[in-house]
Amino acid sequence: MKKITIAIDGYSSCGKSTMAKDLAREIGYVYVDSGAMYRAVTLYALDNGIIQGDEIDEERLRAEMGNIEISFQFNPERGRPDTYLNGVCVEDRIRTLEVSNHVSPIAALGFVREAMVRQQQRMGQEGGIIMDGRDIGTTVFPNAELKIFVTASAEIRAQRRYDELKAKGEQCDFQEILRNVEERDYIDTHREISPLRQAADAIVLDNSHMTIDEQKGWLIGEYIRVACG
Repeated sequence: MKKITIAIDGYSSCGKSTMAKDLAREIGYVYVDSGAMYRAVTLYALDNGIIQGDEIDEERLRAEMGNIEISFQFNPERGRPDTYLNGVCVEDRIRTLEVSNHVSPIAALGFVREAMVRQQQRMGQEGGIIMDGRDIGTTVFPNAELKIFVTASAEIRAQRRYDELKAKGEQCDFQEILRNVEERDYIDTHREISPLRQAADAIVLDNSHMTIDEQKGWLIGEYIRVACG
């Protein structure tokens, strides 16, 4: 089979990352979680006082983008790559509700997106890569051979996020998470630069009522169809 580029876009908490990681492991491709990159930038901004309440010091963040190095290292215990920020593993910290509440405004900043897109395109130069996010099939890899657009109802996505946080022992409120999901949807689809939208040649996957195994089987089928076509 030829090595192809697979772009998976869609709404927050659709399970895109889980799907992409599982498919990458199954077919031996490199997986890149672009959303984790924006979360890592957000964590950096929170840790360094660049975010104060709902205010972002954009000029300071712009000046410090050169100090933000994001990488991925495979974790054999998880069977998946972990996200590293300036050499420190931040995989768990970037998944907190605090980061979720601030990531969309950070990701909407043009200079942040430009920096991340440059890094992502370098990662995918050789093919054999799966990347998920909001603008992978429209901006990062517009010529990707396989594009998937994932969606599910806001209530189901909020429940998935709630269950995930509870499993980690975090105190959380379902209604707060639902509001966060809906707010992120609005920001992601209405931002000026690279808004979330379905690429014209993307295949839609509504996984509202699909199991992980059903999604995996569907994805592998689409991969085989394109890679062998």
